[in-house]
Amino acid sequence: MATYISQVDVSLNKTHEQHLLARGFKKLPNDLNKGACGNEIYIWYKEGQRGAAITRLQVSHNPDMATGLASAGYTQIAKDLNAGAGGDYIYLWYHRGSGEYDTPIVDIDVTTDAKNEAAKFRFGWERLSCDLNRNAGGSWVHFWVKRAEQTYICDITATDSYGSDTDLFQGGYIRVDENTNRGAGGSEDFIWYRQTTDPKQALTDLQVSTSEAEVFAFQQQGYTCVSVNLSGEGSGQLVYVWYKKGGPSNHIKAFAVLVNSALIPAYTKAGLTVIDKDIDAGSHNFSEYLCVYQ
Repeated sequence: MATYISQVDVSLNKTHEQHLLARGFKKLPNDLNKGACGNEIYIWYKEGQRGAAITRLQVSHNPDMATGLASAGYTQIAKDLNAGAGGDYIYLWYHRGSGEYDTPIVDIDVTTDAKNEAAKFRFGWERLSCDLNRNAGGSWVHFWVKRAEQTYICDITATDSYGSDTDLFQGGYIRVDENTNRGAGGSEDFIWYRQTTDPKQALTDLQVSTSEAEVFAFQQQGYTCVSVNLSGEGSGQLVYVWYKKGGPSNHIKAFAVLVNSALIPAYTKAGLTVIDKDIDAGSHNFSEYLCVYQ
């Protein structure tokens, strides 16, 4: 009988670990604070039947991100994933849904070896884009999920404020939990997407424009623009994502925001398309790129 991820939790110390073991939880082996000198922190999980399956997992790294999650009925695990490391306060949230855009999660994982992580996309894994060591130094640590069926990206949007978060979460959207204008100042901008198990509804191409000439070219080629400047309105740069939908092939199965630009060769080698345009063009400290797996 198939099993699904039905519960998740976090341990910050040995006492937490003993408590979770006694309740029948299983531990993922990789320390979320690897290399950051904080607590040894681990993610734990339980498996259950489909009716109890978790269908969406999100991360928050500031209080504004948490507001919409709470309003939309997500459950927070109130344990800081950066505890003791001095970075951002990072929390894991989960949701159990049965709607059109909910596909049960059957496996979860944590990677701490960034140079080898890209190969996971080939085996049906999705990557949460927020580094769980965010602003704490140490290893690049990412959370991954695998679903019961192959899913495809069917809708994409973006926000430059938090006012519509609740509606988007309730509408089945997943937020890419790394803002696309990190370090650029001004509003925090995020990409959102929905998934489907129907390849006929899938997006088939994503592009990024950084100039008026590219805007005109994508319009002429029949792309649709997501009308939020990903680089932030105060950056002085105009960066937009464009997409095409429908078609018999090249369905987009997953995508992620890549902050660690040193990984671009590894991602390309693993079969992902890295769009070679910095979407965080207004920042002097960070470069970010969209990666697509088809």
